[in-house]
Amino acid sequence: MLTTVEKLGLDKIGLTHVDKILRNLSVENLIKDILLQNEGKMGMNGAIMVDTGRYTGRSPKDKYFVDEKSSNENLWWGPVNVKLDESIFDELYEQVVNYCNHADDSKTYIFDGFAGADPKYRLNVRIVAKKAWQAHFAHNMFIRPEQDELIGFEPDFTIINASDVKNQKFEEYGMNSKTFIIFHMAKRIAIIGGTEYGGEMKKGIFSVLNYLLPLQGVLSMHCSANVDKNGENPAIFFGLSGTGKTTLSTDPERPLIGDDEHGWSDDGIFNFESGCYAKVIDLNPEHEPDIYNAIRHGALLENVVFDERTRVIDFSDGSKTENTRVSYPLNYIDNSVFGQGKPSMSGHPKIIIFLTCDAYGILPPVSKLTPEQAMYHFISGYTAKVAGTERGITEPVATFSPCFGGPFLTLHPLKYAELLREKMNKYNVPCYMVNTGWVGASASSGAKRISLPITRQIIHKVLDGSIESAECVKDHYFGVQIPKQLENIGEEILLPTNAWKNVDEYHKTAKQLAEKFQKNFKQYNIDDPAIHAAGPVIN
Repeated sequence: MLTTVEKLGLDKIGLTHVDKILRNLSVENLIKDILLQNEGKMGMNGAIMVDTGRYTGRSPKDKYFVDEKSSNENLWWGPVNVKLDESIFDELYEQVVNYCNHADDSKTYIFDGFAGADPKYRLNVRIVAKKAWQAHFAHNMFIRPEQDELIGFEPDFTIINASDVKNQKFEEYGMNSKTFIIFHMAKRIAIIGGTEYGGEMKKGIFSVLNYLLPLQGVLSMHCSANVDKNGENPAIFFGLSGTGKTTLSTDPERPLIGDDEHGWSDDGIFNFESGCYAKVIDLNPEHEPDIYNAIRHGALLENVVFDERTRVIDFSDGSKTENTRVSYPLNYIDNSVFGQGKPSMSGHPKIIIFLTCDAYGILPPVSKLTPEQAMYHFISGYTAKVAGTERGITEPVATFSPCFGGPFLTLHPLKYAELLREKMNKYNVPCYMVNTGWVGASASSGAKRISLPITRQIIHKVLDGSIESAECVKDHYFGVQIPKQLENIGEEILLPTNAWKNVDEYHKTAKQLAEKFQKNFKQYNIDDPAIHAAGPVIN
């Protein structure tokens, strides 16, 4: 529906001369415009396929926060949140606004919706874009409002996506490139230029929530979450790419709350989004049927390679990027809480699971953490990359990402970890670490990764509570509690000292990994003896 600048309050942010304003178009109308404007093509089962140009992933070195009074003391300044002088923001903002105001005879797309399924904590989000497919992306990913919720809608945060605008003065400004993603927390606005990648909008709002919610006592989390068939006993899964987070939280016995971003308030957990943004490189319908079946009318594919004549997609082709993606509404997943017609919310989690793929083979397949150990490992956010994950990596390489979502943190990691401990203690929630990587040897030895069926078995023992009755022993280096035996899984798998045939090699490798943890943790300058004591010890 066509609306006016004044009615939507666009004049307040400088958008005074945008003529063809299209607000919250239906998917059908967005698809029409995408095809009409040659922004994309229709492919498999009616899904739209677009290319995002030069940038096929996020551009973390081009993300900035304006250095202003209201947020200056809260923001975690550094390589993730780079300071930008307000005068530079003002110049680039003027450039963005001029572009939007004077783009000849072009349409301006508005998506108004929400981030946060809990109305108590939700953020009113406005996305302004010049490309129909970017509005389609926002429609898929954020929470779509009812028609009556649009009446009198006032945005709490606005992103102006002017992806065609480039910062020609970046060297003069001391910036990284012509691309920019800039947040002004006092003005509650962000501007994007130089990159079309859809994930910048999604993760931009996540970064904003990571700033606003913890200051209200709500833990914002980069995790997936599910519940049992009765909608109870929720579990949350943290883990970096390659740890099995998507695979293990997708369970036919447990409906999905969400696959990526959640909040934990004093009322329970809630999804921030109403869509999924899944990787589709090497997508196999047998292994990931939920994602494959979601690729239909209303889904939006990014950077996939397809036959121009038949429009058949080659999911194995990573020539454009390994980061091929699809966005689709959450209700496209039948076994989801939202797909069952309910809000993507639940009570307090009964279980927290940290997933790690330890290519060094040192961490046990499963271990229980104290609240302080949970804080330590949450801040560490460990996994290890191995050959096949990235080009050129043949040996295990330790990777640490604070709170399992380092690129999106806007406050110091300790702030999130303190909220985690507070909620674990307040609601009596146990935390387990599950190693989906190697056991009994490191990846470089030629040993195989622990089998998925065994990992699934372990996860089920954690979720049904039967692991709580297992007799435990303390890990020699990491101090975590390891169950000696679980049904059908014995000590030769569960205890690293028993799993390794070469005990000397085990101790040598364990010390190396413990040192990596200690070195990584120093950078956070945390002055809390209880947290330091919860880390690994080298005797």
